[in-house]
Amino acid sequence: MIFRSEIQLKAKGRTDPNKNTLIRKLRKAAVKNDSNIWALLAFEMSKSNRRRATVNISHLKRISSPGDILLIPGKVLGAGILDHGLEVAAESFSEVAQKKITDAGGQCLSIEKLIETNPKGSQVRIIK
Repeated sequence: MIFRSEIQLKAKGRTDPNKNTLIRKLRKAAVKNDSNIWALLAFEMSKSNRRRATVNISHLKRISSPGDILLIPGKVLGAGILDHGLEVAAESFSEVAQKKITDAGGQCLSIEKLIETNPKGSQVRIIK
């Protein structure tokens, strides 16, 4: 017989404190800057890990043009070839993806850095 004290109870809700802090920052930035893009991103970031976006470099190449600012509420992976410079902000990057973006003349940013440099979120596209 298994007693309640022996059962490992699963934690409810998001347990990563860094992600919780980021979601709070996004919500505050949405109110402070009167910008809906940060509220939408906070909603996307609060989804479960299974529903969060993973995007390959090849997908970014197909949907973007040189100089675009792209925001991914998940992870960027390195499959594909990128031939033009992009500013990409994401929750995380694989090492290969980060190298390919910088080699093409682009820039990899954290979401916090994008909020600081572009508080209104103008010209930013969310990619899911």
